[in-house]
Amino acid sequence: MRQNFEQCMEWLLAHEGGYVDHPKDPGGATNLGVTKKVWEQWVGKTVSKEDIKELTPKEVLPLYKKKYWDTVRGDDLPSGVDWAVFDWGVNSGPARAAKALQRAVGVNQDGVIGPKTLQQVFNFEPEQLIHSIYQERQHFYEALTTFRTFGKGWTKRNQHTYQQATMLAGVNHG
Repeated sequence: MRQNFEQCMEWLLAHEGGYVDHPKDPGGATNLGVTKKVWEQWVGKTVSKEDIKELTPKEVLPLYKKKYWDTVRGDDLPSGVDWAVFDWGVNSGPARAAKALQRAVGVNQDGVIGPKTLQQVFNFEPEQLIHSIYQERQHFYEALTTFRTFGKGWTKRNQHTYQQATMLAGVNHG
C-alpha cells in the first residue's frame, strides 16, 4: 500500500542507539536494537559480543524488515499505525504489538495480523489506534519488574513513537 519503512527505520535506529550491555537488561549485549540472541538466530551461528559491537545499520536492515516490519504487516497498515505497531514489536516482540492492535480493533488476539485484523483496522481512525497502542504499551512497561531501571527511557520512547506516529498519520497537534 505505502512504504514508510525507511522513515520508520530511521526513527527506530535513533531510539535503539548503539552498543549496550547493561547487567539488568535481560536482552544482554545489544547493538542497533539487535540482541546477541536475535542476531545468532538470524545468522544461524554463535557470535561474539565483539561481532554485535560491529553491526551496521545496513547489516541489520534486512532483519528488521523481515522479522518485524513484514511480521506486523507494516506495508498494509495505515500510516502512523504502522510505526506504532512496528516500534513496539521491535521493543517487546511482534506478537505482543499485534495483540494490542487486535484488542484495539476487537478481533481474536492470536498475535498474527491477518486479513480479519487488517479489515477491522480500516474501520477506525488511525489516531484512535495509535492512542490505544500507546496507552497499552505504557501500562505494559509500568508492570515490568525492570521499570524502575529502564522505565524513564521506555516512557520517553513510547511518547516519541506516539508523536511520530500521529505525525505520520497526518494528525495536527498545533
